[in-house]
Amino acid sequence: MDLVLISAIVLAAFLALNIGANNSAAAMATGYGAGVWTKHQAVIIIAVFALLGALFAGAPVVKTLGNGLVPSEVLSSHIGLVLIIFIIASIFVTIANIAKVPIATTHAIVCGIAGVGLYSNALETSKFIEILFWWLLTPIVALIINYLVARFLYFRTLKFLTERFSEKSINRILMILITISGIGVAFSAGANNSANAVGPLVGLGLIGSYEGALIAGVAMGVGAILFGGRVLETVGKGITEICILRAVSVEFTGAIIILMASYSGIPVSIAEIITSGIIGISLAQKGVGVTLRNRHVMRIAFFWIVIPFVAIAMGYGLTSLY
Repeated sequence: MDLVLISAIVLAAFLALNIGANNSAAAMATGYGAGVWTKHQAVIIIAVFALLGALFAGAPVVKTLGNGLVPSEVLSSHIGLVLIIFIIASIFVTIANIAKVPIATTHAIVCGIAGVGLYSNALETSKFIEILFWWLLTPIVALIINYLVARFLYFRTLKFLTERFSEKSINRILMILITISGIGVAFSAGANNSANAVGPLVGLGLIGSYEGALIAGVAMGVGAILFGGRVLETVGKGITEICILRAVSVEFTGAIIILMASYSGIPVSIAEIITSGIIGISLAQKGVGVTLRNRHVMRIAFFWIVIPFVAIAMGYGLTSLY
């Protein structure tokens, strides 16, 4: 049992490292794309505030992934099922990092748990449907809000600022805003996505919530520092050009949505929400046709659509084999 537990903790840390490289790194892509942060500065911010978010606001989502989808006694009866969940999520996140795509890590881990629950006839269907509803709603809300901001408020806001402040003051204001919004997204990333890595272990009582948050937060920070630059490039500069004002819009919108989900105990995809906000800006700037033909958008959409179905199938299939 000790060896299996150690293996589970190692897999959880590996998954958190990949989450830091993928979803959390994507969360800072707007500031990087706007030229406010260097890659090094962006991933350092992620490392610090993802850890703080995990420690101080991660408990509700940890509880959901620990025993809200599948009763803890189902997983505790066979700890190998926890290993299956971690293996599924790790496979998808590692592939996405290699492909430089901001994968929805939450989709992989939640659907892996759902596959185990389906085989065990123990899936909390109502909770799973509630999570699916949030998955559909949150990226749409982020896209619409940022589309409207870019289409109708962007130039009015610029006019308002230029009529009242000097160029130096405007730059200072925007730097303060992008710093606050970036910290908010990094904090919310830790609050929500840390549960993806350690939720099952904490829910089973194998490690405490504080220890789990610490493991996840540190590993996410290390992953962001070591490997986060690849996904930053794709999301920050591969979809559309982003100025500081638009970056603030994307980050504030994303941070508020993610923190609302975290407070409700709902695991959501940070990468999906932030990227959808950037796509909303692209729709306002370039139109539907150009945006949909963007190779990065098409590749990202493919991963988002395919992964939930494959993760459920793998969870079901591997559980039956186990």
